[in-house]
Amino acid sequence: MAYTKEQLQGLYEFYKNQLLGDTIPFWFPRSIDQEYGGYLLMRDEQGELLDDDKAVWIQGRAAWLLATLYNTVAPKQEWLDGAKAGIDFLLQHCFDTDGRMFFHVTRDGRPIRKRRYFFSETFAVIALAAYAKASGDAAMANKARELFGKCIRYATTSGLLEPKFTNERPAKGIGVPMILINTAQQLRDTIGDPRCDDYISQWISEIERDFVKDDIRCVMEQVAPDGSIIDHFDGRTLNPGHAIEGAWFILHEARHRNNDPALIRLGCRMLDYMWERGWDEQYGGILYFRDVYGKPVQEYWQDMKFWWPQNEAIIATLLAYVITGNEKYADWHAKIHHYAYQHFHDAENGEWYGYLHRDGRVSVTLKGNLFKGPFHLPRQEWYCALLLQNIIQ
Repeated sequence: MAYTKEQLQGLYEFYKNQLLGDTIPFWFPRSIDQEYGGYLLMRDEQGELLDDDKAVWIQGRAAWLLATLYNTVAPKQEWLDGAKAGIDFLLQHCFDTDGRMFFHVTRDGRPIRKRRYFFSETFAVIALAAYAKASGDAAMANKARELFGKCIRYATTSGLLEPKFTNERPAKGIGVPMILINTAQQLRDTIGDPRCDDYISQWISEIERDFVKDDIRCVMEQVAPDGSIIDHFDGRTLNPGHAIEGAWFILHEARHRNNDPALIRLGCRMLDYMWERGWDEQYGGILYFRDVYGKPVQEYWQDMKFWWPQNEAIIATLLAYVITGNEKYADWHAKIHHYAYQHFHDAENGEWYGYLHRDGRVSVTLKGNLFKGPFHLPRQEWYCALLLQNIIQ
């Protein structure tokens, strides 16, 4: 199938209306913590608070979202003020004395947990950069660039972060180059940084060289340092939604680079391989984990449907269709769009449930926790609406 201009117009209106009339109102303004700053995001299906702790990386994501809405949708003061609430909380409470960030804090900012990776930092970078653009605050821009530099050092300097595993079976994950690509893209697109283009190229090259396996049509989640497959449970485990997210980061970069054909081919291969691996032919939707050799997967939630892989697949398939015109991607986009909004969306209360059983039954009714908040879904609706707006005008 191919989308008509009228259908694309309809999709644009749908995503815009869902974002501004359904998803954002579920979270804001009620999630802004008027007493301590930041956001209260652990909510049930009706939006009632379940827990007042704060996940630091989602504080950054929510601040990025509000500042990005201000920058790209409409300069609403409530969005700018809401973004500032998150930025202030991050800067006042979420950095340890060693300069690294916490992962989990109390409502008033007392630290509970600190993790070995630096994903809280990457989301703080994009939040600071988006807020700097929205507010014109040069100090915030400098903080964003400084923190980006720390992220680069964390990623490239062995021993700088405490290791999780011994050196008995060394491995590396696709998550680090992936998240740094998107961090650099957001930094470049908001306030600019001369380091971004070269580093994005390096990280894309690492993904293509070490994680994309054309011979078995697969994108690995974890590999040995030389890119070889580690034939153990963790090494064989694939996360199709994550790799599909990486695919659209690379397709986004292809558009930025005047539709670079090599990047288009790479992004589409990654999408093709992991759609084949992840799409559930029986029930629809993207499955959570698969084994590279088709063996049983260790994690018991391997055949569940989580919200965010569906969001990433919606973006990736639509972006691939817009770039290539290949009708296959329109067909895939229609499939994942209809599946996701039919099964995840809560038409009565707004937003999406986070976790479904394989057959589409809701597993738990919460809308927010330490891992789910206002990011993947609103980012999907925002990105798709802007993408479609640009091509239907």
